[in-house]
Amino acid sequence: MEKPDNCILVIFGASGDLSKRKLIPSLFDLYRQGFLPEKFSVLGVGRSKLTSTKFRDRMAESVEQFTESEPVKKEQLQAFIKSFHFISVDPSNSEDFIKLKSKLETLDARYKIGGNYIYYLAVPPSTYQPIIQNLGSQGLQKENSSTASWKRLIIEKPFGYDLESALKLMKAMKKVFSEPQIYRIDHYLGKETVQNILVFRFANGIFEPLWNRNYIHHVEITAAESIGVEGRGEYYDGAGALRDMVQNHLMQIMGVVAMESPSSFDSTAVRNETVKVFQSLREIPHDKVSKFAVRGQYTTSVIKKEIIPGYREEKNVAEGSRTETFAAIKVFIDNWRWGGVPFYIRAGKRLPTRVTEVAIHFKPTPHFLFAQDSKEADGLNQLIIRIQPNEGLALKFGLKVPGQGFKVQNVSMDFHYSGLANTRVASAYERLLLDCMLGDSTLYARGDAVEACWKFVDPILQEWQNNPDLKVYGYPAGTWGPREANELFLEHGVEWRYPCKNLVDDGVVCEL
Repeated sequence: MEKPDNCILVIFGASGDLSKRKLIPSLFDLYRQGFLPEKFSVLGVGRSKLTSTKFRDRMAESVEQFTESEPVKKEQLQAFIKSFHFISVDPSNSEDFIKLKSKLETLDARYKIGGNYIYYLAVPPSTYQPIIQNLGSQGLQKENSSTASWKRLIIEKPFGYDLESALKLMKAMKKVFSEPQIYRIDHYLGKETVQNILVFRFANGIFEPLWNRNYIHHVEITAAESIGVEGRGEYYDGAGALRDMVQNHLMQIMGVVAMESPSSFDSTAVRNETVKVFQSLREIPHDKVSKFAVRGQYTTSVIKKEIIPGYREEKNVAEGSRTETFAAIKVFIDNWRWGGVPFYIRAGKRLPTRVTEVAIHFKPTPHFLFAQDSKEADGLNQLIIRIQPNEGLALKFGLKVPGQGFKVQNVSMDFHYSGLANTRVASAYERLLLDCMLGDSTLYARGDAVEACWKFVDPILQEWQNNPDLKVYGYPAGTWGPREANELFLEHGVEWRYPCKNLVDDGVVCEL
């Protein structure tokens, strides 16, 4: 496998949860597989007054606590963290970036890096702009063509709070960094099953001819979480499910499901096709929002004899909050392939289980021979792409039940990644960090894609915010959202797929 160029990974917010739980453990997994550059260093940046030694100790603890793939060997861990360093920087203090530049020059010379830096902003969005501006004030974004050195910037979602703020953020970034230098990370695109959608579609001649309006009745994309806001009430109350999950993660998955075949498998060609999908989204006028979008909020419930508080009872949530913890929208893509095919997208907290999946519902046969009631044929032909948990795929179709007559039973052919012998499924952050080091932005969101998604979502958000007559429907914690979400399906005669079965004694069983 190709080795990345030598580089320094500069993590702003290095002592935060994202670094401890995801970034550093993912880097360690890359290290022990031999995928990191020959010469590599991590420079942690934060407000706290940590020494480099204390930073190494904390990162070693996080690796031991959050690395799940295999047991951590002490000698490997010590070799991994020995090139870790820390510097205290206030993002709004330009003088501190002079110290940062000096520190980078010292580490560059010490480890013979060659001027290649990745800046990872694992910080609140409010600090993005001052950090970027201060990096620019010290010339820390400048690349050198004579030495082929490069600089890259990774930012976490949310990429803006609405269309206006997203455009403002993009303008501020592009004053300092060029678009090819910017890597907008969406960890859902790093998940193995999401990437496998591309292979499944474009490497198999038996599926691609069916992937259009002629054979597909509708598509569902679901991201369900069983947890609540988990102490993040202040953040979540200003975001909500539509901003937190739909506008970024689920719409990016929709782009992969709906895109045309790229001319070649490179970053520009692949992302060109997903952008075309987002630019083809049918706009939802303000006066039609209630017809195409439903929001809900979980209420107090009893689950397995435990009282689960409602959203408004959560810590740091405003009294009488109208923030949605469940969002469902019906989307149409107005192009030749998908004209008239509805895409149903939903995301919610305090649902029965944690599951993310894409369900492709194929049209039934024009005449169902084996029963007088044609409804028995509904749902026979489905393709389920399970993103998490139990990553895999299942193809559902009808077969004859053995015995007299022609009773039809729904059966499934499925594949699970867990069934592959001696195969390790890399975490999303592993894949995306390595891709950035290699300069491959295929699985990162491009600026025009982010803008197009915000243009679609913005009218919904504005109407929800400005129209007090639009209701926030309650749903008991532990259920599949408000009943009113089913009304999105009325004109198509179907309903949401419920991927998991509730069992009174054993909780929830989730099968493909």
